[in-house]
Amino acid sequence: MINVTKTFLPPIEEYTVQLQRAWDNQWLTNRGELVLELEEKVRDYLSVSNIILTNNGTVPLQIALKLLGGQGEIITTPFSYVATTAAIVWENCTPVFVDINPEYLSIDETKIEAAITDKTTAILATHVFGNPCNIEAIEAIAKKHQLYVIYDAAHAFGVQYKGKSIFDYGTISTCSFHATKLYHTGEGGAMFANDSQLQAKLFYSHNFGHDGPLAFHGLGINGKMSELQAALGLTVLPYMKTILDERRKVVDFYNVNLDFSNIQALKIRENTDWNYSYYPIIFENEEQLLQTQKDLNEANIFPRRYFYPSLNTIEYVKWNAMPISESIASRVLCLPLYVGLERKDLDKISEIINNKVC
Repeated sequence: MINVTKTFLPPIEEYTVQLQRAWDNQWLTNRGELVLELEEKVRDYLSVSNIILTNNGTVPLQIALKLLGGQGEIITTPFSYVATTAAIVWENCTPVFVDINPEYLSIDETKIEAAITDKTTAILATHVFGNPCNIEAIEAIAKKHQLYVIYDAAHAFGVQYKGKSIFDYGTISTCSFHATKLYHTGEGGAMFANDSQLQAKLFYSHNFGHDGPLAFHGLGINGKMSELQAALGLTVLPYMKTILDERRKVVDFYNVNLDFSNIQALKIRENTDWNYSYYPIIFENEEQLLQTQKDLNEANIFPRRYFYPSLNTIEYVKWNAMPISESIASRVLCLPLYVGLERKDLDKISEIINNKVC
């Protein structure tokens, strides 16, 4: 079976070496030695100044919205994983959708200002498939209207834009280290802020608000990464060059061997050092997608409809038409992309797709 992704697993012997450290310390959570080491190593790897590791990739969004959202209106994208919108609603804020750019698939920055009201408190934009938003335009709009910018960078580990980590942009950036991501801790995530006071608030917010064992800074929840998660992260991190190199080879194969006369590939924003996190293709219509998906499934190949449906259509939000997002969501299919995907499998995937779209 060829799935859309396959979790990269380092040799289990290397993982058990890290686990043994946690056993020897008899310390499994509450920011032990392994979490602290992983924070330092990931910070160095990404060349960022601040990082807080978390137990998953959704908690950072919730904390960011709790601190910055003010139960107001959050301008956001309808084309993302459901967690982006769910976090807004969960934190008693109101998602206000803005349609997407049909090539980059990120929020269309030219439509943001028209959606701003006196209730708007923040912009929550997703770097979709690791492809950066129009950061300069969004930052200018936010500054003009005194809004916070939260970037859902769940897909963007290792991405650089204009020579800087993607996590250096925005008021707060978040990331996911879920098992499906190219860098992972099984479950996990991280949050980033350049402002030291805000970083301190993020820190105590993910640790029940603690200020030492007996005092409290303020309200918080449990967003801490465990030592077991950190052990896996420490084991995976040394393989990042291999992971990126192998994924790049798959992307290069698709770029050369797929017939793009009737399908559209993702356009990567200029000045981006991309991370090869997903490989979406966009068909001319949903019927073509469904037939191609059926033929791939019959060959034991299982791509995924990331991201479907368009989030403005889910039941717990107010519907407003987002024609580009709704159209793209109905026609986009992410192809298998992971370390260890064999050439014969790539040949088969390309053959099936090309036979359907040529």
